[in-house]
Formats: sequence, structure tokens, C-alpha cells
Amino acid sequence: MARVDLKPEEWIDHPALAREAHNRMANEGILLASLDASGRVNPMTIGWGVFGWIWGRPIFTVLVRPSRYTYGCVEATGDFTVNVQPADRRDVVDFCGTRSGREHDKMTALDLTPLPSRRIKSPGIAECLIVFECRVAAKNDILPPEVIEDIKGHYYPEGDYHRVYFGQIMAVSVEQDFLRRQAK
Repeated sequence: MARVDLKPEEWIDHPALAREAHNRMANEGILLASLDASGRVNPMTIGWGVFGWIWGRPIFTVLVRPSRYTYGCVEATGDFTVNVQPADRRDVVDFCGTRSGREHDKMTALDLTPLPSRRIKSPGIAECLIVFECRVAAKNDILPPEVIEDIKGHYYPEGDYHRVYFGQIMAVSVEQDFLRRQAK
């Protein structure tokens, strides 16, 4: 599958790419991938995130709970990839959202291929339509007293609050046929 590399500051000029990333994340989830201590790629499903401009830089903001295996991976590498899978691979987000990398090699189980990154350590996933390579530019923990009660009660009943990672988008890779179809 041939790929096209876009400059981090230019991908957002392709509205169809932003729309695809947003719609997949909002509807079924997309994949955050990072390396664990043994060098194994660990993809995790995410449904919450924001992309745009902060500090004059393209940023993809993601949330990861400290209880998740991925949390330790991102903390150790200081980077991650955000991967937008094709519509026909719903099985990938379902599997990665219900299994922990502590017990499963998700890449092997799903027959996924690591895509070497150009600017960071953690690889992307070759089968995905869009891959964002992100370096952690900042991180912050959600402060429980600052969260309104209905969100606390619904999303944090166990008190497992997220860490927010501001990932500077260092590189973007898009599947060539997908990009061509979006340009029409």
C-alpha cells in the first residue's frame, strides 16, 4: 500500500482528512500506538481527542488513564502515533479497546504491520488510512475538583482520571489511494 507524506502543518488543509479522523474517532474510535519496554507496538482504542493548533504548532491532544498499559508506554517513549483505520476494520478498534497490551500482542493477533515512523520512536500501523506521528509537547493530569459533577459521576466513578497528552504532530502519512479518493 503506497503512502504519501504530508507536512504536519499542511494536513489540515485537506478537509476530508480532518473530517475522516474526527468522524472515526467520534463514532467507533481510532488507534493510539506506542512502544512498550520490550519494543513491542501496543495499539489502544481512543474515542476522545482533539486536533488543531496550540503554541503555533499542529497538536493532537489525547487522553490516557494511568491504569492503562499504554500510559506507561507513552510516559517511557515520550511519543505516540494516532492511526485512523479504514471503515472495514472495525474489528481492530473493537479488539484493541477490549484487550490490554499487558496480556496480548494486539499487532500479532490482528495481523497488523508496524509502519516505521520518520520522526519519532513509536511506529504507526501500515493498514491505517492516516498516521499522525506525535511527540509529547506537554502533559497534564485532569484535576478532580475542576471536573463538573455529572462528568465525574459518568466517566470517573472509580476516580481513574486521565492524563492529557499534547502531541505535537511531527509527520503525517496518508494511504495514497485514500488521499486520491478524498481529493475528488
